[in-house]
Amino acid sequence: MTARIIDFLNTRRPDGPCLVVDLDVVRDNYLAFAHALPDTRVFYAVKANPAPELLSLLASLGSSFDCASVAEIDMALAAGATPDRISFGNTIKKERDVAAAFARGIDLYAVDCEAEVEKVARAAPGTRVFCRILCDGAGAEWPLSRKFGCEPQMAVGVLEHAHRLGLRAYGVSFHVGSQQANTEAWDGALASAAGIFGTLAERGIQLAMVNLGGGFPTRYLKEIPGVDNYASSIDAALKRHFGNRIPETIIEPGRGMVGNAGIIKTEVVLISKKNDTDDIRWVYLDIGKFGGLAETMDESIRYPIRTMHDNDEKTPCVLAGPTCDSADVLYEKTPYHLPVSLSIGDEVLIEGTGAYTTTYSAVAFNGFKPLEAFVI
Repeated sequence: MTARIIDFLNTRRPDGPCLVVDLDVVRDNYLAFAHALPDTRVFYAVKANPAPELLSLLASLGSSFDCASVAEIDMALAAGATPDRISFGNTIKKERDVAAAFARGIDLYAVDCEAEVEKVARAAPGTRVFCRILCDGAGAEWPLSRKFGCEPQMAVGVLEHAHRLGLRAYGVSFHVGSQQANTEAWDGALASAAGIFGTLAERGIQLAMVNLGGGFPTRYLKEIPGVDNYASSIDAALKRHFGNRIPETIIEPGRGMVGNAGIIKTEVVLISKKNDTDDIRWVYLDIGKFGGLAETMDESIRYPIRTMHDNDEKTPCVLAGPTCDSADVLYEKTPYHLPVSLSIGDEVLIEGTGAYTTTYSAVAFNGFKPLEAFVI
């Protein structure tokens, strides 16, 4: 919660649920990453929040951008980034999208299999590719599946194939899981990356870069280590596994860059019980999973929730959204304690929602319009 956001909500009071993002917080977060990891390039994960004002700020600060689509590439270019500051970081791309990116001057592409390498070789000849490997996401509140990446031993063949097809086998990437609380989580993946570097060097292919991915957390209900703690652990792991030959490194913060910069203002639509003797109230908000809170799935991300009655007595409540879909329940397994005095029509503030909210908001599901956003 920042004074600027409070002042905006008190002054503007938009109707309906909305996200408010404070750019001063984003600026501070970027500078913290740049200071903690001075030899590492920051590639902001555009998918976390692609607001034009936010992208323009980061571009002006010197950030590069990790993009998942041609549309995101165009957003980064419009914000002032040059093509050499953009990575097409999605391992699942249509060949015509690779061609479109190449036409825009993009020279850096993610792959995780030989078929993807072949697309890049045909549509973006001579460019650089990095291979994403699978790694253990233990310790992450939003673990990633096996959808992206390949086993480390397979990455050797993928990068050799890229080399044979005239691409520059440039490096290795991985992702330790979003909202990663373990500062040591990068160690095992860096050990695997170093092994790939060594094997390919023996075969005459010199890799140059390790993409450390995202995973840097924002504060929700639990305290988190500072970015300096992550930087220290990563630096130690790089030295441990690469010795004096430290490769070029990049990071792709998304949540850690913008999560704590945003707050969603929502409203209580209904408070009810399921029977007369039930001790647990159901509190229905005018935003739910389909309005931008998709990361409450399996109650993985537990956002801080504030009301104007927080000093009053509290009891456990189930939180749910407004749509006619039974999956639109935010927190039921572990109810939230909310004030007994909370009433229909009261405003509720959901903190830490600057990342992965507007981009997860459905287009008019049940007729509810997408989450409105304000950047201040």
